[in-house]
Amino acid sequence: MERIAYYNGEIAPLEELKVPFLDRVSFYGDGVYDATMSRDGVLVYLDDHLDRFFNSMRLMRIKPNFTRDELTSELQRVTNIADERDNFVYWQVTRGTALRQHEFPDVEPNLWIMVVPLEFSDLSTTVDAVSFEDKRFSYCNVKTLNLLPNVLAAQNAADHGGQEAVFVRDGYVTESAHSNIHILKDGALVTHPADEHILPGNARKHLISACEGLDIPVNERLYTLDELMDADEVIISASNTFGIRVAHVDGKPVGGKDPITYHRLREVLVDEFESYVEARRTR
Repeated sequence: MERIAYYNGEIAPLEELKVPFLDRVSFYGDGVYDATMSRDGVLVYLDDHLDRFFNSMRLMRIKPNFTRDELTSELQRVTNIADERDNFVYWQVTRGTALRQHEFPDVEPNLWIMVVPLEFSDLSTTVDAVSFEDKRFSYCNVKTLNLLPNVLAAQNAADHGGQEAVFVRDGYVTESAHSNIHILKDGALVTHPADEHILPGNARKHLISACEGLDIPVNERLYTLDELMDADEVIISASNTFGIRVAHVDGKPVGGKDPITYHRLREVLVDEFESYVEARRTR
């Protein structure tokens, strides 16, 4: 099967599976999610993603009706059905199905899983980005289903010929619509602190680890859009990109001044991924 959907144990083609009208996702976006990539049936850096997923549930006071091992088993079961070598593996839990009311209903949560083909990004290419005012709330460290500001930012980028957005809050760069964003300057990586204004991305975590392994200094601090425009390199990181360079922001060229440091980082990130998959490959 190529495009797979799962809802509370039922599996069907993505276009065919139906869900209850009264699932609280419909009225409140009341749930959290996480996602990773798979290669040859291997769920990439799954433990990192499960750590974040269970923390998101804790922060949103959603009590799971499954254990970590049970969720791992279900994710693997659905992934194993996929026909393609590389896939996007997405899962979410909603607070449950109940008549619309703001307070928490006394019901079981609902588990959703989706697996669809998606190739890993070609890191020899670049992307363009467009800045956008960050008006999101202060739960950006939780992967909630309330993504309308991200949708607006992504569409604004597309409207202006970009593939990603750059959120700017009070003059400082926070992150992107569906990735973290960082700069290289004078041989050091600069990235926004992992506070309530950004998602603690797992690709970000591995990028920081790669820097540490290469003795590249890492500065977790606020930085401005002007600093980004003047950076030696601008890098976005996400599960299917690892770390890819940005070539233009708001139509102006950025980065391209420190390819040696970037290529060192890229080599470490790709080698880590390939070693991870090879050690766990089952097919």
